[in-house]
Amino acid sequence: MYRITKVLNHNAILAVEGQGISEFLLLGKGVGFGKKVTQTVEVPEGTAIYSLQENTQRGSAKDLIKEVDPKYLEIADAILNEAEKKLGKLDRTVLFPMADHLAFAIRRIQNGEQIHNPLANDIRILFHQEYKAAQCAEELLKKEYGIQIVPDEIGYLALHVHSAITEEKISDGMLTAQAVHYCVELLEQETGQSIDVMSLAYNRLMNHVRYMIARAIQGEKLKLNMNDYMSIKFPRRYALAEQICREIEKTLHKTIEEVEIGYLAMHLERIASEELEEG
Repeated sequence: MYRITKVLNHNAILAVEGQGISEFLLLGKGVGFGKKVTQTVEVPEGTAIYSLQENTQRGSAKDLIKEVDPKYLEIADAILNEAEKKLGKLDRTVLFPMADHLAFAIRRIQNGEQIHNPLANDIRILFHQEYKAAQCAEELLKKEYGIQIVPDEIGYLALHVHSAITEEKISDGMLTAQAVHYCVELLEQETGQSIDVMSLAYNRLMNHVRYMIARAIQGEKLKLNMNDYMSIKFPRRYALAEQICREIEKTLHKTIEEVEIGYLAMHLERIASEELEEG
């Protein structure tokens, strides 16, 4: 049983469990309808329960909930429900920073401000399922507010979903997308060819960079060293891979192990070879 401490709207209440003092957010269809403060309620089936004791990257849940319209909490909850269907169990504490982001996004759209996310396409491909889950915000926002959310904003929401699945910081997801973008940009400059972002080689490159960054953050190291072979066989790709690793180090503030250079060079050579063959 929960005792209501505040009714936010028909679908959202704040409550404490039993005789406890820790507050929770309860989100569910009609959970707050006709309810009053101090009233005790059974939690209806399908109701999502969020602890307000959590600290998020954008502040404490207790502070965020004071500033965020309950409708944004409901939309964020719906996005997480969609993500859970596609991707399985996730960390729902991202509800609060996601709802906070939605509030800013909607305000920008209503004020006619343009949001630009240069990595939106990279995020869409790199975190494909997360992006698809975040897309449900389009219909919800159109129905609730009559506004059209742009793909750039969906990209940012997808990073929140990715954070909920992997427990990575949103900034780490953005860094991965930046690194992939940087790789492709340099490779296109060197080869004079546009890279097909839908190709298998591109997807392999994305995943490699993603795990390379994860290894750097976690301090893991690859066992097989391909540096000697790649530096002799494909010196240009090796030099490019080394340049990319050094740039990622600056942004990440972590060391990219030397052994990573050979593997990255291999992926760069593979994607360049495919594009040149097709070109």
